[in-house]
Amino acid sequence: MNLAYTMQKFQDWFTQQWVIFTGRKFNPIDENWLIGPFGELNGIGEEFISQLAEKENLNIQRNLKSKGLLTSIKQLNLIDEEIKNLSQKVIDFYEKTSNYELAFDVKWNYFFKPFGFIINRLFSKRINQLNIPLQNNNQEKLSSEIIQLTDKNTNETKYTIWLRKVENTGQVIYSGIYGTCKLPSNQTCIKAIFPLPKGNATVIMKPSVGINNELILDSSGQQFGDAGFYFLLKDSKNNYWAKFVSVFTDKLIIRENGENLIATQTLKLWNLTVSEFNYKIN
Repeated sequence: MNLAYTMQKFQDWFTQQWVIFTGRKFNPIDENWLIGPFGELNGIGEEFISQLAEKENLNIQRNLKSKGLLTSIKQLNLIDEEIKNLSQKVIDFYEKTSNYELAFDVKWNYFFKPFGFIINRLFSKRINQLNIPLQNNNQEKLSSEIIQLTDKNTNETKYTIWLRKVENTGQVIYSGIYGTCKLPSNQTCIKAIFPLPKGNATVIMKPSVGINNELILDSSGQQFGDAGFYFLLKDSKNNYWAKFVSVFTDKLIIRENGENLIATQTLKLWNLTVSEFNYKIN
């Protein structure tokens, strides 16, 4: 029997065991489009950044100006017509994310709000990751920082981390590694990796450009190998496991709003809206 690492919190072990029972074993070399850094047992949030840098002998570059989630929008491999139609403000945001200020509010479906409360109590506060507010329509200003981990010899950027915290409390909302990947279908997607104990949650989103020059990122895949939401982990014998969660989807639309940008992020479970995030980006 394949077992998750045992010396950890029961809720983490139980979740990982679910991934092993319902997911699939995979080879990280063969499935390199999917693989990314895993968290340790102690400390995710900001602690993960220093742990990863120490583990892979990397320098940490913080408080960077004019640095983005992407070095160039061309990394998305959009067709020429889509690049031509895409808002220049949206392009600037993805290429120079650190120059922007963010505020957001969340609106929960009341049916799923207890689920959010449980996740918050069992996981989020303890691991300092995915601390999504439970109050509806309560706008919060975020501190938003682009952090790069670079090779000590070549100064080449290996990881780009987007750290977002509630400004007045310092609570981490998201600490994720951002980049692109190419699916087995050859489709280029944005990939966001959120470290968890002995694993990670990875969201892979297919990009497209809408009729109003907005960028649309959609994780609505149908099967393993598509865009979508994946849990990844290593078990007690260092085998790699992945679970594709087709019933959970994430869609982000970012567009111009006068001189600034707005974004709407919609999370769905079984095609029912769980929560909707509305961002103001200045």
